[in-house]
Amino acid sequence: MSGNAAQHDIVVTGVGATTPLGGDAPSTWAAMLAGESGVTSVTAEWAEPLPVRIAARLRTDPGEALPRVEARRMDRCEQIALLSAREAWADAGTPDVDPERLAVVIGTGIGGVSSLLAQNHTLEQQGPRRVSPFAIPMLMANSAAARVSIDLGARAGARTPVSACSSAAEAIAMAVDLIRLDRADIVVAGGTEAGVLPLPLAAFAQMTALSKRNDDPAGASRPFDAARDGFVLGEGGAVLVLERAEFARARGARPIAAVAGAGISSNAGHITASDVEGQVRAIRMALREGGLSPQDIGFVQAHATATPTGDLEEAEAIHEAIGHHSAISAIKSMTGHLLGASGAVASLAAVYGLRDGIAPAIRNLDHPDPAVKLDLIAGTPRAGRWDAALVNSFAFGGHNVSVAFTRT
Repeated sequence: MSGNAAQHDIVVTGVGATTPLGGDAPSTWAAMLAGESGVTSVTAEWAEPLPVRIAARLRTDPGEALPRVEARRMDRCEQIALLSAREAWADAGTPDVDPERLAVVIGTGIGGVSSLLAQNHTLEQQGPRRVSPFAIPMLMANSAAARVSIDLGARAGARTPVSACSSAAEAIAMAVDLIRLDRADIVVAGGTEAGVLPLPLAAFAQMTALSKRNDDPAGASRPFDAARDGFVLGEGGAVLVLERAEFARARGARPIAAVAGAGISSNAGHITASDVEGQVRAIRMALREGGLSPQDIGFVQAHATATPTGDLEEAEAIHEAIGHHSAISAIKSMTGHLLGASGAVASLAAVYGLRDGIAPAIRNLDHPDPAVKLDLIAGTPRAGRWDAALVNSFAFGGHNVSVAFTRT
């Protein structure tokens, strides 16, 4: 590794999460290494007429971890972000930082869709006087970032990237910029999503984007497998505490990993189709910003949603940008696709993987697609003493984000 990466100028000091695999970051990580699945049947009455009745729901209810009055005034999306941020902040040692040097960046793909749909139903069924006075704050896409900034007293900005499935990775990239531009010493960054609802499930199903394995929920999400037939919709979130390295050293914090660089590109071609060239540009930008060579990347947390075309295009982009030497992990095989939160949960797996020297195996990889010319981690987790890892997040709208992390 050269210059920029070796400096470790931005470090990760805390991680928090609530996902389909666990109610916090450690339990989520343990479940990933165990190869567990968070995908289950959706048994609610509203799911009966839907063509797809499987999803990755949260392992624990975030509303039960908050005071009842507080929880009722927040969308599920906000609850996830707030609990994840509190865990990450505690994990970082509750830093003593000037509020004007503390920022928050929480991405989301669709924000408070649960509240939007529920309040619209109330309006139609009971009239305007029954609509909640808290409806607008609950459905705003920026509410999660605002809640976290209020909770932590962060006054250096509360930002909300809304770039579909790249939102959380873009939040981390934005956090890197804020620190390097000297606009903050600490940034709490990540993503949240809570869209396992009739409308999103029906709409994604109409696009033929979802797996239809209703009779085999745990086996439905199959990244890079020859029999993959679409993604599984999930919910959850994760948050990382990023710090200027010198600030972390001064307070005696022990880094989990470092953020070397990030790359963002746009395809400018189609509203839903992905683009290999755009993905390659994002990956190469992350490496260049981090002072890394392709050979430095020990493993990749792939975007890998398990769609027939998307997985092939990402495999081609990885092969072109960094070669075929890196081990490839794909946690959506266990968590499902958390949309705007997916990049943050993948970043959790990347920083813990560098810290612990192990990367999760790809669940349900029974028959690897022969067209994928990569070193896919199958069967059991892969151990290794890697210097760097890459996280990919690609999204509808032509958004491409790659973030490179390094071992400290």
